[in-house]
Amino acid sequence: MTTSALSQKTTATSGGSPRAARRPLRAVRAIPKVLVVALILAITVVPLIWLLLGSLKTQTEWLNNPSWALPENLLNFANYEIAWVDGNIGRYILNSALATFPSLALIVILGVAAGFALEVLVWRGRNGVLLLFLAGIMVPGQMILLPLFSAYFQTNLTGTIWPLILTYTATGLPLTVFMMATYFRAVPKEIFEAAAIDGASIYRSFLSIAFPMVRNAVFTVALVQFFFIWNDLLISLTFTSVGDFQTIQVGLLNFTGQFGQVQYGPMFAAICINVVGILVLYLFLNQRVMRGLTAGSVKG
Repeated sequence: MTTSALSQKTTATSGGSPRAARRPLRAVRAIPKVLVVALILAITVVPLIWLLLGSLKTQTEWLNNPSWALPENLLNFANYEIAWVDGNIGRYILNSALATFPSLALIVILGVAAGFALEVLVWRGRNGVLLLFLAGIMVPGQMILLPLFSAYFQTNLTGTIWPLILTYTATGLPLTVFMMATYFRAVPKEIFEAAAIDGASIYRSFLSIAFPMVRNAVFTVALVQFFFIWNDLLISLTFTSVGDFQTIQVGLLNFTGQFGQVQYGPMFAAICINVVGILVLYLFLNQRVMRGLTAGSVKG
């Protein structure tokens, strides 16, 4: 019997091939990854489940039982009725929509056009203008609220929805312009040169060529800005602390009583209404967002 045959016989009698022997080792190495994924999943999902269960509890259950206790009636939706009717959540959501979508439209239109002009068109001073937009990202939002409030008060804009629209547009443009310029940088310039040779104008190149090529990136930027505007509290609280244009984030503060008493059940129900709508929107646009996040990472 040769040495090779003896080695194969020894391997066969010892319990299988080397590949089979490495499988338990791979399983052991995968345990930390599984634990990390499980931890991240728990951190993400458990608060949502706790929020949903908390919205089904009565005020008595909140005061007499631990906060992690299950509700006695899993079909108790009275808190949602209280949040919608007495808490006026529907009106707050409408105000948030009136402030968010016009601001989002202005941010996307102006930001995409500015990114195209700064990255695709060739003109003197475009790098300096881009640096100005980058500087706008570094300006703290808290620093501009008082001057803006004084300006809106002197122009009789306080008590309307316009301070929110103008402020959200101004604070969202710097990041949008920077991101869109990055995405347009990944588009080959030869495409626009060929379009110009064929007689396409700047507007035609922008609408028919540039915009469709960065469509997923536009969805990504729009969704990022949507989350920022919809979830904002500081700006909306500054300009709509009183009046008929309070947004959903300001409206949630109204569930706290005059002496600090909190209606936990209705407040949790109102938060659920707000969170579920945003979550459904993100899940609907998830694939476009993922493609948009990687659109500007590779050039050519």
